[in-house]
Amino acid sequence: VQQLSVMLTELFQKARLEKPGQVDPRAAEFTLSLLAAMYDRSGTGYIKTRSAAAALIALSGDTLLAKYRAFFQFYAVPDGKAALITRSALRSLLTDLNQIPAIVGESCTLSCVEIATHSCFHGVLNSAIVEEKFLSWLRSEPAVLLWLPTCYRLSATEMVSHQARCR
Repeated sequence: VQQLSVMLTELFQKARLEKPGQVDPRAAEFTLSLLAAMYDRSGTGYIKTRSAAAALIALSGDTLLAKYRAFFQFYAVPDGKAALITRSALRSLLTDLNQIPAIVGESCTLSCVEIATHSCFHGVLNSAIVEEKFLSWLRSEPAVLLWLPTCYRLSATEMVSHQARCR
Protein backbone atom coordinates (compact mmCIF):
# COMPACT_ATOMS: atom_id res chain seq x y z
CA VAL A 1 0.00 0.00 0.00
CA GLN A 2 2.87 2.39 0.79
CA GLN A 3 4.52 1.73 -2.57
CA LEU A 4 1.20 2.18 -4.31
CA SER A 5 0.69 5.46 -2.47
CA VAL A 6 4.02 6.78 -3.77
CA MET A 7 3.23 5.68 -7.33
CA LEU A 8 -0.25 7.25 -7.25
CA THR A 9 1.15 10.50 -5.87
CA GLU A 10 3.67 10.67 -8.73
CA LEU A 11 1.00 9.77 -11.28
CA PHE A 12 -1.40 12.47 -10.14
CA GLN A 13 1.38 15.07 -9.82
CA LYS A 14 2.20 14.48 -13.50
CA ALA A 15 -1.49 14.67 -14.37
CA ARG A 16 -1.80 17.98 -12.49
CA LEU A 17 1.09 19.40 -14.52
CA GLU A 18 -0.50 18.26 -17.80
CA LYS A 19 -3.99 19.47 -16.87
CA PRO A 20 -3.70 22.31 -14.36
CA GLY A 21 -6.82 22.85 -12.29
CA GLN A 22 -8.45 19.62 -13.44
CA VAL A 23 -6.95 17.18 -10.93
CA ASP A 24 -7.99 17.26 -7.29
CA PRO A 25 -4.95 17.63 -4.98
CA ARG A 26 -6.30 14.68 -2.95
CA ALA A 27 -6.79 12.42 -5.99
CA ALA A 28 -3.97 10.05 -4.97
CA GLU A 29 -5.37 9.77 -1.44
CA PHE A 30 -8.91 9.13 -2.71
CA THR A 31 -7.74 6.57 -5.27
CA LEU A 32 -5.68 4.73 -2.69
CA SER A 33 -8.67 4.64 -0.33
CA LEU A 34 -10.83 3.22 -3.10
CA LEU A 35 -8.24 0.57 -4.02
CA ALA A 36 -7.82 -0.40 -0.36
CA ALA A 37 -11.59 -0.69 0.08
CA MET A 38 -11.76 -2.97 -2.96
CA TYR A 39 -8.65 -5.10 -2.51
CA ASP A 40 -7.57 -4.85 1.15
CA ARG A 41 -10.77 -5.15 3.13
CA SER A 42 -9.05 -6.84 6.05
CA GLY A 43 -6.47 -4.04 6.34
CA THR A 44 -3.34 -6.15 5.78
CA GLY A 45 -1.54 -3.27 4.05
CA TYR A 46 -1.10 -5.32 0.88
CA ILE A 47 -2.78 -4.93 -2.49
CA LYS A 48 -1.79 -7.06 -5.45
CA THR A 49 -0.18 -4.88 -8.10
CA ARG A 50 -2.11 -6.61 -10.84
CA SER A 51 -5.43 -6.01 -9.07
CA ALA A 52 -4.67 -2.31 -8.60
CA ALA A 53 -3.55 -2.04 -12.24
CA ALA A 54 -6.77 -3.68 -13.44
CA ALA A 55 -8.87 -1.19 -11.45
CA LEU A 56 -6.85 1.80 -12.66
CA ILE A 57 -7.11 0.61 -16.26
CA ALA A 58 -10.86 0.04 -15.94
CA LEU A 59 -11.41 3.46 -14.37
CA SER A 60 -9.14 5.29 -16.81
CA GLY A 61 -10.43 7.55 -19.55
CA ASP A 62 -8.91 5.45 -22.31
CA THR A 63 -10.86 3.70 -25.07
CA LEU A 64 -12.41 0.32 -24.44
CA LEU A 65 -10.05 -1.38 -26.87
CA ALA A 66 -7.01 0.15 -25.15
CA LYS A 67 -8.35 -1.04 -21.79
CA TYR A 68 -8.98 -4.55 -23.10
CA ARG A 69 -5.46 -4.76 -24.55
CA ALA A 70 -3.98 -3.56 -21.26
CA PHE A 71 -5.94 -6.22 -19.34
CA PHE A 72 -4.47 -8.81 -21.66
CA GLN A 73 -0.94 -7.51 -21.11
CA PHE A 74 -1.27 -7.63 -17.34
CA TYR A 75 -2.91 -11.05 -17.08
CA ALA A 76 -1.42 -12.99 -19.99
CA VAL A 77 1.39 -15.46 -19.55
CA PRO A 78 4.25 -15.69 -22.05
CA ASP A 79 4.21 -18.76 -24.28
CA GLY A 80 7.14 -18.68 -26.64
CA LYS A 81 6.57 -15.90 -29.17
CA ALA A 82 3.02 -15.12 -28.06
CA ALA A 83 1.25 -14.35 -24.83
CA LEU A 84 -1.85 -16.24 -23.77
CA ILE A 85 -4.62 -15.89 -21.22
CA THR A 86 -5.30 -19.05 -19.26
CA ARG A 87 -8.60 -19.90 -17.61
CA SER A 88 -7.02 -19.19 -14.25
CA ALA A 89 -5.74 -15.78 -15.38
CA LEU A 90 -9.16 -14.89 -16.80
CA ARG A 91 -10.81 -15.87 -13.50
CA SER A 92 -8.34 -13.61 -11.66
CA LEU A 93 -9.02 -10.72 -14.01
CA LEU A 94 -12.80 -11.07 -13.72
CA THR A 95 -12.61 -11.42 -9.95
CA ASP A 96 -10.41 -8.32 -9.70
CA LEU A 97 -12.63 -6.28 -12.00
CA ASN A 98 -15.77 -7.31 -10.17
CA GLN A 99 -14.50 -5.64 -7.01
CA ILE A 100 -15.29 -2.31 -8.72
CA PRO A 101 -19.07 -2.71 -8.92
CA ALA A 102 -19.00 -4.64 -5.64
CA ILE A 103 -17.81 -1.50 -3.83
CA VAL A 104 -21.18 0.09 -4.64
CA GLY A 105 -23.19 -3.01 -3.79
CA GLU A 106 -23.44 -4.46 -7.30
CA SER A 107 -21.47 -7.61 -6.72
CA CYS A 108 -21.43 -10.71 -8.86
CA THR A 109 -21.25 -14.24 -7.50
CA LEU A 110 -18.40 -16.60 -8.20
CA SER A 111 -20.75 -18.52 -10.49
CA CYS A 112 -20.93 -15.41 -12.73
CA VAL A 113 -17.17 -15.52 -13.10
CA GLU A 114 -17.26 -19.24 -13.90
CA ILE A 115 -20.04 -18.80 -16.46
CA ALA A 116 -18.10 -15.96 -18.12
CA THR A 117 -14.89 -17.99 -18.15
CA HIS A 118 -16.74 -20.91 -19.71
CA SER A 119 -18.28 -18.63 -22.37
CA CYS A 120 -14.89 -17.15 -23.25
CA PHE A 121 -13.35 -20.61 -23.67
CA HIS A 122 -16.38 -22.10 -25.45
CA GLY A 123 -15.16 -24.21 -28.34
CA VAL A 124 -11.50 -23.73 -27.37
CA LEU A 125 -9.53 -26.96 -27.08
CA ASN A 126 -6.37 -25.38 -25.68
CA SER A 127 -5.82 -24.37 -22.06
CA ALA A 128 -5.24 -20.73 -23.06
CA ILE A 129 -6.36 -18.22 -25.68
CA VAL A 130 -4.60 -15.61 -27.79
CA GLU A 131 -5.23 -11.89 -27.57
CA GLU A 132 -7.59 -11.73 -30.58
CA LYS A 133 -9.92 -14.37 -29.11
CA PHE A 134 -9.85 -12.54 -25.76
CA LEU A 135 -10.63 -9.18 -27.43
CA SER A 136 -13.39 -10.71 -29.52
CA TRP A 137 -15.01 -12.14 -26.40
CA LEU A 138 -14.80 -8.79 -24.58
CA ARG A 139 -16.32 -6.99 -27.58
CA SER A 140 -19.35 -9.30 -27.28
CA GLU A 141 -19.98 -7.54 -23.93
CA PRO A 142 -20.24 -10.48 -21.55
CA ALA A 143 -22.83 -9.91 -18.81
CA VAL A 144 -20.25 -10.11 -16.03
CA LEU A 145 -18.49 -7.03 -17.42
CA LEU A 146 -21.43 -5.17 -18.92
CA TRP A 147 -20.83 -2.31 -16.48
CA LEU A 148 -17.49 -1.50 -18.13
CA PRO A 149 -18.69 -0.56 -21.65
CA THR A 150 -21.77 1.06 -20.10
CA CYS A 151 -19.62 3.34 -17.92
CA TYR A 152 -17.39 4.08 -20.90
CA ARG A 153 -20.37 5.11 -23.03
CA LEU A 154 -21.74 7.29 -20.24
CA SER A 155 -18.43 9.09 -19.79
CA ALA A 156 -17.99 9.48 -23.55
CA THR A 157 -21.36 11.21 -23.84
CA GLU A 158 -20.87 13.61 -20.93
CA MET A 159 -19.57 16.34 -23.17
CA VAL A 160 -22.09 15.87 -26.00
CA SER A 161 -24.14 18.98 -26.60
CA HIS A 162 -27.28 19.11 -28.70
CA GLN A 163 -28.58 22.40 -30.03
CA ALA A 164 -32.23 21.55 -29.32
CA ARG A 165 -34.62 22.97 -26.80
CA CYS A 166 -37.61 21.35 -25.17
CA ARG A 167 -40.78 23.17 -24.34
